[in-house]
Amino acid sequence: MTKTQQIIEKTNRLGAHNYHPKEVVIERASGVMAYDPDGKEYFDMLSAYSALNFGHCHPEIVQAAADQLGKVTLTSRAFHNAVLGDFYEKLCALTGKSMILPMNTGAEAVETALKTARRWGVDVKGVEDGKQEIIVCENNFHGRTIAIISMSTDPVARRAYGPYVSGFKVVKYGDAAALEDAITENTVAFLAEPIQGEAGVIIPPAGYLKKVREICTKRGILFIADEVQTGFARTGKMFACGHEGVEPDIYVLGKALGGGVCAISAVAADSSILGVFEPGSHGSTFGGNPLACSVSIKAMEILERDGYPAMAAEKGEYFISKLRGLKNPAIVDIRGRGLLIGVELSCDAAPYVKKMIEAGVLAKETHECVIRFAPPIVISHEQIDKAFEKIAAVFEG
Repeated sequence: MTKTQQIIEKTNRLGAHNYHPKEVVIERASGVMAYDPDGKEYFDMLSAYSALNFGHCHPEIVQAAADQLGKVTLTSRAFHNAVLGDFYEKLCALTGKSMILPMNTGAEAVETALKTARRWGVDVKGVEDGKQEIIVCENNFHGRTIAIISMSTDPVARRAYGPYVSGFKVVKYGDAAALEDAITENTVAFLAEPIQGEAGVIIPPAGYLKKVREICTKRGILFIADEVQTGFARTGKMFACGHEGVEPDIYVLGKALGGGVCAISAVAADSSILGVFEPGSHGSTFGGNPLACSVSIKAMEILERDGYPAMAAEKGEYFISKLRGLKNPAIVDIRGRGLLIGVELSCDAAPYVKKMIEAGVLAKETHECVIRFAPPIVISHEQIDKAFEKIAAVFEG
């Protein structure tokens, strides 16, 4: 039995089976390349669902973590730490918002946004407490908590977890008229992904986000953009809402915010929205910890300094153009923005993914028939070419 097989056997034997990973063990990685315990090399074309925009073990981000490790890693929010204010300042500047609320995971940040909207609805809009409504979209993916799966339309995510949380309405994604029709006097917010990643890299019709922004402003409700996966340059803009020049009332952020090193997430909004919280009304022991904040500050610095949005836009166009040259009758569509790319097939995508992994390319199917490619933004053109040779051999071989 190989080292890889031994590790997988132990993991499967001792761990709950809430995941079904591909038969790969990543023991070490650097940049775009990952290696298993037996020495096999892989191109990482998934980037931990876009958490690794900077690639694996970016040396400056790792150094920022190492520097902070020798100082202090956790204080809880019972005390101030010396890094949190700098993190707030950097993220406020990046988002154009005046206030930040830090958490740890994307799901926690979504939960925070939901609580923010409900409390804002009562304290600012004047909706009776208990009657607040939040509108969401079909085929959304915002996380796995009870509240979040209550607004999911995925039966696998929902099965046997009832009773579900009330207060959500579901409308068709990309249909601005459906949103407007669903708004009532009790509606406090509309929550959506600017591109639906888990649904298969679904890009809404041109003008949709702009129309959403207009409707939310006109009807006096908050527009919450879940940019956990699409944020921080992944789609060729700093935030995917920027493709239509739209600014949401609330950004939900995570994944790449931690530089691929630490778990950190945040809600960014103006003080007129996040000002609804008072001490004791929400929190997290690890939220805003100095280790994660130090890592995030360095990650945001690199994003701006090295022009990551432009890098993702140019490399994404290059990679998509190569993918569109593939000759395979099973390919239905190739779509994407920046380096968030979906290849839709007319058949089950899993066999193709398995063959790519065997060839040394890490990818993952979603919604059964779509293969998502989202390599680190630091990927070079030469690496794209080499990975594409392996992809083409699978699709055309």
